[in-house]
Amino acid sequence: MRLLHTSDWHLGRSFHGEGLLGAQADYVDHLVETVVEQRVDAVLVAGDVYDRALPSVDAVALADEAFHRLAATGARVVVTSGNHDSARRLGFNARLVDLAGVHLRTSLDRVGEPVLLEDRHGPVAVHGLPYLDPDVARVAWDLPVRSHEAALGDALRRVRADLAARPAGTRSVVLAHAFVTGGEPSDSERDIAVGGVSSVAAELFADLDYVALGHLHGRATLSDAVRYSGSPIAYSFSEARHRKGSWLVELGAGGVASTDFVDAPVARSLARVEGTLEDLLVDSRHAAHEAAWVQATLTDRVRPARAMERLRARFPHALALRFAPEGGEPATRRPVPVEGRSAHAVALDFVDHVRGEPAGDDESALLREAFECCGDDRDLSREAAAG
Repeated sequence: MRLLHTSDWHLGRSFHGEGLLGAQADYVDHLVETVVEQRVDAVLVAGDVYDRALPSVDAVALADEAFHRLAATGARVVVTSGNHDSARRLGFNARLVDLAGVHLRTSLDRVGEPVLLEDRHGPVAVHGLPYLDPDVARVAWDLPVRSHEAALGDALRRVRADLAARPAGTRSVVLAHAFVTGGEPSDSERDIAVGGVSSVAAELFADLDYVALGHLHGRATLSDAVRYSGSPIAYSFSEARHRKGSWLVELGAGGVASTDFVDAPVARSLARVEGTLEDLLVDSRHAAHEAAWVQATLTDRVRPARAMERLRARFPHALALRFAPEGGEPATRRPVPVEGRSAHAVALDFVDHVRGEPAGDDESALLREAFECCGDDRDLSREAAAG
């Protein structure tokens, strides 16, 4: 049996203000083509279909198209909800769409109820576990403690009870959306820590034939049978070196027979560059990044004027700018005094404080005009006393 493991689509998400729906639609095209070309029997989507609980109309339309096209290939589709999804909204009409071969597993009351598949080696029970919020699971299942490990442990107890009642030789596949020890987080996942603890032990999944994990955006192999597919698209610059895609898993009579990673299409690569502005604008080593989305860290001792504008002359898709002066921030930085001074004077000091050099005459005139237009060139000490 061939399984295709994917997760963390985050449909509707943007990247530093850049819309990603087109790139996400390209991934759906790629996913459907892979299912057909590789004769996939089941697609496993391990949570975070959407980027937020109330997704945009366009994001919902793309998800609808994706599930429809995947089901039309003849493959079964098992989908679980992640911590970004609204379990109730994603799972709407779940029992009805089961009949179409798309199995939405988003509610705690269906944990332990598998999707049953069959191949020449016999039955396969696919258990889709939604993201298990420890507070919700503790109340629903009367757990003694509030933790990710307690919630996931009880869910897996229900899975194993179901498997124990099935014929010998039934293979087990579990989808889970969690931070499992051994995976590496990036900057784009939402923190799920409870009581300071966000991860669970990989040993919880011992004895299962394949575990399709979601939540972390970098692919990872925790064991032959326990893997993260990662997100299909990079959602932070911390993922610049990630290899994005999905796992193609061949399930044999005794469990995982083989795995291959299927690379996803890359709409635009990511690059992180560092140096003085002048060096970044001329250094030939950065030529390969000119078409990439760029995060630049400037090491100039004094912040250059119009830094992003000038950077985009070479890197038109530069999106993020950071400042890390070589040797650290100048020691002369001091609090900006306010008492007895006009808003214009304070603003000029602020420019000097942040940039490391005073505003020019044109900038000073522009600031004065702005305050006058707002009727706000007041003595700030008097305002503070009056307030």
